[in-house]
Amino acid sequence: IVSGAGNVAIYAIEKAQQLGATPITFSDSSGYVVDEAGVDLELLKQVKEVERGRVADYVERRPGARLVTGGSVWDVPGDVALPCATQNELDGDAAATLLRGGCGVVSEGANMPSTPEAVETFQKAGILFGPGKAANAGGVATSALEMEQNAGRTRWDFATAEAKLTGIMADIHDSCVAAAEEYGRPGDYVLGANAAGFTRVADVMIAHGIV
Repeated sequence: IVSGAGNVAIYAIEKAQQLGATPITFSDSSGYVVDEAGVDLELLKQVKEVERGRVADYVERRPGARLVTGGSVWDVPGDVALPCATQNELDGDAAATLLRGGCGVVSEGANMPSTPEAVETFQKAGILFGPGKAANAGGVATSALEMEQNAGRTRWDFATAEAKLTGIMADIHDSCVAAAEEYGRPGDYVLGANAAGFTRVADVMIAHGIV
């Protein structure tokens, strides 16, 4: 279950499909689309990236897809939820609805899309919850890779850039896991991300004599 229809949502859908998942939703401010057969990625890119259209334009050209203008995209049952639209889009009630629908994984693709109540609900349920400060770090990481290319006056192909980004994200994941275990909360990616991030900044400040 994916929210949003911008760059993060579109390419989260693409990556999910590459990994064998079947994303069935996306959304914009006019409503959300449910495509039980699986999102037609090329059509979605045509509508949103080329034509700059609305999600309703996708439905008009995709048999079986439907536009829902009421309720929430989180009302749709699914195994994995990827909130990729906006801050605070997923509240405590929506979190409970997702859990009732069988959701076992939530990974944030927007900046703080889950409210504190939603995060607490997910953590109490014991599902895998990836906070945006870790799960959504790919954009910042890619900007750093672009700076590296510019500094070296080089140009990488897609495969090289993706491999470097994959390595960065794997390191972030491992740092979160290690920090959570170190502080007695194995599997808690929220604590792991907070502790790992704080420690990294603190170590740099100490190394530079700031504290």
